[in-house]
Amino acid sequence: MPVFQSKRDGVNGQVLDLDTAVKDGVLGGGGGVGFGFGGGFAEKLDLNKMIEELDLPDVPSVFICPISLEPMEDPVTLCTGQTYERSNILKWFSLGHFTCPTTMQELWDDSVTPNKTLHQLIHTWFSQKYLQMKKKSEDVQGTASDILDTLKKVKGQARVQSLKELRRVVTNHATTRKTVVEKGGVTLLSSLLGPYTSHAIGSEVVSILVNLSLDSSSKLNLMQPAKISLVIDMLNEGSIETKINCTKLIKTLMEEDDFQVEIVSSHSLLVALMRLVRDKRHPSGNLPGLSLLKSISSHKQVRFLIVSIGAIPQLVELLPGLNPESLELALFILDSVSTIKEGKLALSSCSNTIPNMVRVLMRVSESCTQLALSILWSICKLSPEEYSSIAVDVGLAAKLLLVIQSGCDPLLKQKSAELLKLCSLNYTDSIFISKCKLTRTIR
Repeated sequence: MPVFQSKRDGVNGQVLDLDTAVKDGVLGGGGGVGFGFGGGFAEKLDLNKMIEELDLPDVPSVFICPISLEPMEDPVTLCTGQTYERSNILKWFSLGHFTCPTTMQELWDDSVTPNKTLHQLIHTWFSQKYLQMKKKSEDVQGTASDILDTLKKVKGQARVQSLKELRRVVTNHATTRKTVVEKGGVTLLSSLLGPYTSHAIGSEVVSILVNLSLDSSSKLNLMQPAKISLVIDMLNEGSIETKINCTKLIKTLMEEDDFQVEIVSSHSLLVALMRLVRDKRHPSGNLPGLSLLKSISSHKQVRFLIVSIGAIPQLVELLPGLNPESLELALFILDSVSTIKEGKLALSSCSNTIPNMVRVLMRVSESCTQLALSILWSICKLSPEEYSSIAVDVGLAAKLLLVIQSGCDPLLKQKSAELLKLCSLNYTDSIFISKCKLTRTIR
């Protein structure tokens, strides 16, 4: 343990360990202090690198610069006895301040004294933490490598237990993820997925894969029909954690350039996603489910299938209760399907579509307003007399005027003006003005 020898505590030659020195605040100014480093390892480690890599939340407060609230690398002390990071206090001086930032005392001496004692304490404390982190990292990497070797030999429940342990170290230790990839772990894990794989094995494998960096070859391997079929089965029948991991894995596969849209053109997959999105018992599945559904709806070939499973009215009913992020995803999906005839008809036949879209306008974000406006436009164009009247009765005209008068995107304003004009065709000027809840003439 590094030691700190001080004459400032009233007992000459008293030796304190690092923790006591930090706790008792024996961190004086620049000189007259000796510091032992055991093997001298601390001087060989770069302080800046250690601070960046460790990113610790529990750094002793005496190591923190009062100006930046970051750990100090080059602490200096003012004549007031207050210590700061050199670059921060010099910047303070360069701004014309000749006071102590902490006490606001005027300085009778603007020189700064390197606080070597504090520097040594900071360096040693971070060195100890850094070496502990490195040792722990090496240990878990070795554990991950051993588990991979074990997985090649065991079957049944022993395989499940090995996968659980691998999932634990991969989830908790980022350094092991690279080790698993370098040791051929992705290929090994992928080989465990197939038509006869139990859900107990499959769910563990998927939970590990979603934490790893998959190259193009690995993604293509995972796109084999038997493997995708297993993932979809688990998305239908697994635990909420397994379902979420399955959505993440499929979404990752969809990012591959050679991805085949036929993989997601699955009635079973889409039904499973809608169940996940609508599951009120497990709201944590809402966002990943909508995120994958958004990616799927980007493919024109799948939009009819989304409509055919009855997803449109279900999504419309969910809109009022969604948080902003989920709401934008749901609106994107609905806007995507509104580009096909079947989607327009499904949206128009749902009694809550128009009211829910009108509520969204100017209430969440410009992006949500744009999507809702696009959906309203698609519906109103189907039958202007019928649907425009419904929209105006639930307050669309007044909302459109708000969009036009706001500082949003010019194209959005133009779209709003066009829809407003379409809505006004069914009314006389005086009646339409009353519908807009205005007291002045619309130009």
